[in-house]
Amino acid sequence: MAWLADILSGLRLCKGGIPLCLVGCMFAGLASAKEIKVSAGGERLLTSLEQAVAGDILVLGPGRHNGPVVINKSISIHGMDGAVVTGNGKGNTIRVSSPGVSLRNLTITGSGLSLETMDSGIFLDKKAIGARVIGNHLDGNLFGVYVWGAAKSLVQNNRIVGRADLRVNERGNGVSLWNSPGSTIDGNDIRHGRDGIFVNTSKRNRFTNNRFEHVRIAVHYMYANNSLVSGNVSRGNTVGYALMYSKKLTVANNRSINDRNHGLLLNFTNRSEIYGNQIENAVGKCVFIYNSSRNRFVGNRFSGCGIGVHFTAGSEANQITGNAFVANRTQVKYVGTRHLDWSHNGRGNYWSDNAAFDLNGDGVADMAYRPNGFADKVLWAHPRAKLLLNAPSMRVLTIAQARFPTLHPGGVIDSSPLMKAPDMKSNLQKIPEAK
Repeated sequence: MAWLADILSGLRLCKGGIPLCLVGCMFAGLASAKEIKVSAGGERLLTSLEQAVAGDILVLGPGRHNGPVVINKSISIHGMDGAVVTGNGKGNTIRVSSPGVSLRNLTITGSGLSLETMDSGIFLDKKAIGARVIGNHLDGNLFGVYVWGAAKSLVQNNRIVGRADLRVNERGNGVSLWNSPGSTIDGNDIRHGRDGIFVNTSKRNRFTNNRFEHVRIAVHYMYANNSLVSGNVSRGNTVGYALMYSKKLTVANNRSINDRNHGLLLNFTNRSEIYGNQIENAVGKCVFIYNSSRNRFVGNRFSGCGIGVHFTAGSEANQITGNAFVANRTQVKYVGTRHLDWSHNGRGNYWSDNAAFDLNGDGVADMAYRPNGFADKVLWAHPRAKLLLNAPSMRVLTIAQARFPTLHPGGVIDSSPLMKAPDMKSNLQKIPEAK
């Protein structure tokens, strides 16, 4: 009865978004739907595809099944353990051009190497609405899964290993989406390739519980509004999460571990919620905020980075409270003259380098915290001035600023710094529905 589960699931994915004629197609072969066993070798898979009708399930036996394959019927292909679909090194190994198709438990390899034609292990075109790609192993393809206009698709629990033998700019992405609203990418393990997940011009998507290693950017967003990025883990990549030209995102409960340049980068990203994330040990910056405003950062932990938060170019209008800044070499970098208070309703952030007192025991330090002073701004603008850091003149300047706050040339102040780091478990909130 697996075919019935796939069709019913497909109907749930298609709710409110597909003409009734397509729903009819999904039921067209229901009465005569059957399981077809396909043994490995020769052209048996291609022959079985020609003979199948809508609703059929092709069950591939262990061994090599020759591709490339084009699926233009609402069928399912499920693999027994050891079933391998192999392309001929040109184009896509599997191309789906029909709604409601399910691909499960297959090893898929042998795509072409053309970025221009988006050669992929699995390519879902605009007709592949409600596709389900679950539990497959995609190995050595240029792109792993390309969702090209296939709305309401599900890519779940796949292991995707890209081409480590190519230069980074010659590689494809683990999962790419273009104009595929309402799609979900969940629980995948993605390694090598260029970016883990790359999204362009797609909205109302969910990217949850994926794991990324040995890629350039774990999650790379461009023009992807009203979407959810939650529960993902990026480890040892160049950038963890690069969210660009998007609005109304929810970025929650993700981890970035030992990513080199940035754990989280926001570029022209506005009106978003960023909470419960843990970013640790980035050589560069835990967070870089560029020309992004009206975002809310609450309950995150930024630790062990070269810079905790670097923000510039019109990024002042963000709420940043209830976070923990722990053992970053520079907690905050802001080159500007505006005075910004990172506290809200009497609650600021925790700063590990804040030697403060709390005489009334309310959990808030008795004095405001200033992460940067005039000396920091001189060093950012003129790095060679570091040689003068211990000079008497710099010490006098630092002491003067502490005694006379009016000498501060603008920047961040936390008027209600916390005495203890917020409990991260309390920040791991339930994953919301995509807006």
